[in-house]
Amino acid sequence: MNQIAVIGSGTMGRGIAYTAALSGYQVALQDISPEAVKKAKDYIGSLLNQSVEKGYIKSEQRDLVNQNLKYTTGLQEAVERADLVIEAIIEDMDLKIETFKRIEQYAPVHVILATNTSTMSPTEIGASTKRPEQFVAMHFFNPVHRMKLIEIIRGMDTSDDTVEVVRTVAEKMKKETVEINEFPGFVTSRMNCLIGNEAMNMLMEGVASVEDIDKALKLGLNHPMGPLELADLVGLDSRLRNMEYLYHNLGEKYRPSPLLVKYVKSGRLGRKSGKGFYNYQ
Repeated sequence: MNQIAVIGSGTMGRGIAYTAALSGYQVALQDISPEAVKKAKDYIGSLLNQSVEKGYIKSEQRDLVNQNLKYTTGLQEAVERADLVIEAIIEDMDLKIETFKRIEQYAPVHVILATNTSTMSPTEIGASTKRPEQFVAMHFFNPVHRMKLIEIIRGMDTSDDTVEVVRTVAEKMKKETVEINEFPGFVTSRMNCLIGNEAMNMLMEGVASVEDIDKALKLGLNHPMGPLELADLVGLDSRLRNMEYLYHNLGEKYRPSPLLVKYVKSGRLGRKSGKGFYNYQ
């Protein structure tokens, strides 16, 4: 396991690519958008410099990442020598399935295919490929270089060998893992979506302010981030897609808060748009 391809250079993709390259893997980070690739390269460069300045990593490690990490808009170039492909595009089932069908045209026979989905079925996505036994979900958390956990989610046909390989990769990235048998939302997203949705409903009902809801959970329940602050970090459009998927599969208790729907319609998407429950402009 030497070559990793990361498909999608957004927040999660660039975080996975950075962490994998820092762990010694040869990494190709691919996106169809040249602007997105440039943005990811600039972000990773800035993160490397800041990490060296603050003493988190040594300058030799920065050089290692720059040496190991390549950027491309070409899917074939990214995956044709890959041992592991990690998809990190938006939470859209049809788009994920289509992406993996294209990946299979170019990837080696031995490749392991992984999706970074936080809610969706690896069984369904894997069944659309020719190698469902080599398909798995690896759910990373944001920011990837700081968060310690990766959820490994088995599809119905995922082999034991596939699980062990991705567990080894996770350990080399200095991550802890939990193994999940597939069910919508897995463990963390299922709980997190409920907490965040209830916080949005409380805000809509006038129970407390944004700041006080977040403060209550941080100081009263020892959460490192408040649920509304976290939703802004994840992206409210991403959270809405997750809620809609869980609502469709698990029922009424996951119905998206009307306030979340309203914020997304207004373009308030959180940090990435400059405004969500908080103002970042």
